[in-house]
Amino acid sequence: MTRAESGKVYLVGAGPGDPELLTVRALRLLQTADVVFHDDLVPDEVLALVHDHALVTSVGKRCGRPRITQAGIHALMIESARAGQSVVRLKQGDPLVFGRAAEEIAALRSAGIEFEVVAGVTAAFAAGAALQLPLTDRKSASKLIFATGHHAEGKDSAPIWSGDLPEDATLVVYMPGRDTARIARELAEAGVAADVPCAAVSHAATSRQSYAACRLDEFGELECGPAPLLLLIGRAMESLVAGEADEIGRAIVGEAAGVVGVVEG
Repeated sequence: MTRAESGKVYLVGAGPGDPELLTVRALRLLQTADVVFHDDLVPDEVLALVHDHALVTSVGKRCGRPRITQAGIHALMIESARAGQSVVRLKQGDPLVFGRAAEEIAALRSAGIEFEVVAGVTAAFAAGAALQLPLTDRKSASKLIFATGHHAEGKDSAPIWSGDLPEDATLVVYMPGRDTARIARELAEAGVAADVPCAAVSHAATSRQSYAACRLDEFGELECGPAPLLLLIGRAMESLVAGEADEIGRAIVGEAAGVVGVVEG
């Protein structure tokens, strides 16, 4: 059985929120680690799996209001490992997908601290699974592109997408912000067709999940749910706006988690 080792840091993916989507390795590390430093988005249902004697600390930087700096997080991990504790750095989704893992890996390597990365289910895959909606399809989508609307402090805000978006691609946008009109405008200026389907998924694969869908030319007026929010853009989303997946989405997600799906357009 996997046990967290003393003096070692584990960068662990918590998955999208449903504790049943944790990997077995992630669960066993949570049950044996001495210290857990977690992001704000990790839900209480996942944190409840940490064993009773562990020190559990939130190091989240939700909505641009940090309680601790990134350098401070590095220091906590390094100090705890050097003190002989086993450390889990718990991140929402997968640690390597828009999770600042590169900075934390660099800090641990520089300090000579042993570490391991434990993959997690990222939100895009969880959203597709909950809606029974393939992100790729042999007929319509042979490419999958991940992008983010969130940038490092001090970095100029670049367009989420520029240039041609391949017709056979699904574009997934993490942390898009609330300005869907700007995103729609950027995509239209890049040559994306007005009738390309777009979907916004809120709280993917949790009891609070909801979604809304429309065509690109209506995207600026789309009523999106609360953050965390994920955008799915491309021909593979066609069934959502065509109405074919509405009842399926309501049944599959609603039965599992009390979720309401909304399709517009």
